[in-house]
Amino acid sequence: MPKDDQIEPLEDLTTRHYRAIFLSDIHLGTRGCQAALLLEFLRFHDADLIYLIGDIVDGWRLRRSWYWPQAHNDIVQKILRKGRKGARIIYVPGNHDEFLRDYLDGHFGSIRIVGRAVHEGLDGKRHLILHGDEFDVVVRHARFLAILGDWAYDLALKANTTFNIVRRWLGFPYWSLSAWAKLKVKNAVNFIGEFERVVAEEARQNGVDGVICGHIHHAAIHDDYGIRYMNTGDWVESCTAIVETLDGAYRIIRWSEIYQKHVLAAATRKPLEAA
Repeated sequence: MPKDDQIEPLEDLTTRHYRAIFLSDIHLGTRGCQAALLLEFLRFHDADLIYLIGDIVDGWRLRRSWYWPQAHNDIVQKILRKGRKGARIIYVPGNHDEFLRDYLDGHFGSIRIVGRAVHEGLDGKRHLILHGDEFDVVVRHARFLAILGDWAYDLALKANTTFNIVRRWLGFPYWSLSAWAKLKVKNAVNFIGEFERVVAEEARQNGVDGVICGHIHHAAIHDDYGIRYMNTGDWVESCTAIVETLDGAYRIIRWSEIYQKHVLAAATRKPLEAA
């Protein structure tokens, strides 16, 4: 878990503006995408610069079966609208949207597509921006196993949906069963720690001060390997983003926790107001 000073404290649902917002692993085109929560996040958060750090669209899943509800189209339109209003948008493709790597240095509306980027913070420190799939041994050397794992992951997400329907019925908040299960398995083989170490080393070799990535669906900010490592998390399990505030601090926003807290608080207040 991140330290308290690494979590953006949001006490209300007013619109907030940041220097930069970093999003990854939205997986549009899948039933696991938490589109409704992301739309609410985009409604309340603006930035001068928005980084889309891979797996925004899930091309793997869409090739198997088409799924594109209106909410997913609304997310695309919402992001494009932010670009029209002046936000710079940089898209770094990942493995699930690797088809966009054929269009590097191109533009789709206000969105610029690049293989990698470097973000310079308010303090002058530079961070390498990449998705991270090139450091996942399974994806690099056993594509078939990666796709098979993606299929199994989809089953876990379906179980997660049923699990949370029951939790809501019992009055409990959202909790990601799939994220917990995946974290337990990956911890058993030290996958996350090894991924973070290798990505941090890549940043060091590129002469920058840190790295911001996605891919493993595990939000984090730390300096465990002698260089700043930040991971945006995802919008399938945890619904998290990294932001750089106007004073140059980097924070994790855990939106599902924040939003549900306010929804529950509002629901609790209604009977009192009616009385």
